[in-house]
Amino acid sequence: MIVKSGSARWEGGLKDGKGAVSTKSGALSDQPYGFNTRFEGLPGTNPEELIGAAHAACFSMAMAMMLQEEGVGNVRIETTSEIGLDKEGDGFAIKTAHLNTRVSGDGDRAVIEDCARKAEKGCPVSKLLNAEITMDLTVG
Repeated sequence: MIVKSGSARWEGGLKDGKGAVSTKSGALSDQPYGFNTRFEGLPGTNPEELIGAAHAACFSMAMAMMLQEEGVGNVRIETTSEIGLDKEGDGFAIKTAHLNTRVSGDGDRAVIEDCARKAEKGCPVSKLLNAEITMDLTVG
């Protein structure tokens, strides 16, 4: 089993507190986050943005593997994942993840589209998310 880790530190209350997230690799090191970056749209990171980045990266890698297995060459994949945080009862829940991906490669369009649909549901982060996952795909 492969194990990766991230960590977070939080100090203070919900609205006046501040936190920092880090990854074991050092890609993120004490990156600040807080209520204002999560709920008020101020610059900075938040859990949903980080999940979106992880989802986009995972999907793109899964799709690249599938395309390679199908003999599609010269592949370029650009993906974003929009993570929807919705009010639920007294709290919030992530209910949606929407992939926007643009793919080009030397291969049959139907094969590329099929690989995208498989990666949408089959990448490890998609499997982790207990959310409705949708996708818009542009090939070309």
